[in-house]
Amino acid sequence: MKLERVDWNPLRITYETADEDYRRRGNAIVIYAFRRRVEFALPELVKPYRRWVDTSRYQWATGPNDGYWDVHPREWGFSLHEGFLQVFFGPQTHDSTTTKSWCAHLPWTQWRYIRTSYHGLDGEHLRTFPERRGLGAFDDEYAFEKTVPKRTFRFRDYDGEEIEATTHIEEREWRFGEGWFKWLSLFRRAKVRRSLDIAFSKEVGRKKGSWKGGTIGHSIEMRDGELHVDAFARYCIEHNLEIID
Repeated sequence: MKLERVDWNPLRITYETADEDYRRRGNAIVIYAFRRRVEFALPELVKPYRRWVDTSRYQWATGPNDGYWDVHPREWGFSLHEGFLQVFFGPQTHDSTTTKSWCAHLPWTQWRYIRTSYHGLDGEHLRTFPERRGLGAFDDEYAFEKTVPKRTFRFRDYDGEEIEATTHIEEREWRFGEGWFKWLSLFRRAKVRRSLDIAFSKEVGRKKGSWKGGTIGHSIEMRDGELHVDAFARYCIEHNLEIID
């Protein structure tokens, strides 16, 4: 038996054939639960999936029998993680034409998106865009976002470079349950998240200028009673940035 701690936390039970990632030669029963992974080694009762890939028809082939064995593990079992259910019943090839699996989000575990609302400089409501919209609604919302009142702040990045940040306030709502299970929202409070959207005039952060690139914009969750100034000031403190004005 092999026991180890993992960061992933699903409920998962599978019977698996050889797996190169764990250098397993035989079969095994693998269980994930409570951030633990347990593997029970078994004899090789079932062999991995093998498929001969013929490459002789290509110009770069070295001969009429050129090719290779495409080898993948077989799995039987299930995995449940954050309402996402997967069922495995054969080869797991990462190819939709040969993989034997089924998956679905369980509707009684999901949050459904309801709306996005935009707010002004003093937190006043400006306009709400609901989930169900007609054609062209995305363009309509995008155009409206450009007109939302914004605040501009100047700050110094970690290297002393002066950069501008432009902010506006958005609020999103989700309710519990999807499809036939929308009624579950009667028993759970809606999730409402108000955020400060931040757009930078230049790349920000220690990775700017590299192939990874710095941050050019993102959003932060706002606390009760916060507006632009308080929320952005808190962001700067948390990221060691200096507000100029």
